Order: sequence, then structure tokens, then C-alpha cells
Amino acid sequence: MRLEHFALQVLEPVAMADWYVKHLGCKIARAGGEPSHGRFLTVGDVLFEIYRNPAVSVPDYAAMAPVQLHLAFSSENLTADRDRLVRAGARLVEDVNTTPSGDEIMMLRDPWNIPIQFVKRKEAMI
Repeated sequence: MRLEHFALQVLEPVAMADWYVKHLGCKIARAGGEPSHGRFLTVGDVLFEIYRNPAVSVPDYAAMAPVQLHLAFSSENLTADRDRLVRAGARLVEDVNTTPSGDEIMMLRDPWNIPIQFVKRKEAMI
């Protein structure tokens, strides 16, 4: 058994998917129409879904601490990615710092307030 995907209920799945494709290198594996406009996005070997199910509310991601929920992307140059993504509408939450284990990490929020962590591992985990 393996994890197939995880999903996020979001306000604007089409616009969000387009932003993730343009700025984070994701690819759309499957796109649906009304009513949820679901988008299955891939980045590397990871698959995740964003959609809007009108039967339930969208979580208040802005009120959530990034340690409660975040997407994490690997990065070879956190400062360059920070600057590029902030210009594209992301917001800096926690600037680049180094953990005691030697990993470099940083936290942004995308334009829909989903926390996105960027990591440069001292030693690869996968």
C-alpha cells in the first residue's frame, strides 16, 4: 500500500492550480469541472488534489499556524525562491534559517494563505 494523494478544500481551485503550475513547477494530472473544479496536481512523485466542494466550508487557512498544516517543497536556493514567489503574490512568514540538524528552511503563504515550507536538506531523506 502507498499513499495516493492528499486533498485540500480551497476557495479558488482553478486559479490556485494555475499559480502552482506557473510558480512551483506542478503539473495538472487531471482537471474536473462543475461544481468542484477539482485539480489533481503532481510535483515529482507526489500527487495532491485541490477542489471546492460546495457542501462544506473552506478551512480558514489564514488562521492556522503553519505548523498545523503546510505543503513542503525542496529547494536548492531558498532566498531566490523566496524573492521570486513573493513577487508572484506569496507572503513571507518565516525567513530562511538553519535547523540544529543543518537543514535550511523557510515558510511562505501562497496567495490563498496555504502555508508552503521550503527545505534544503543537509542530508536527503528520500
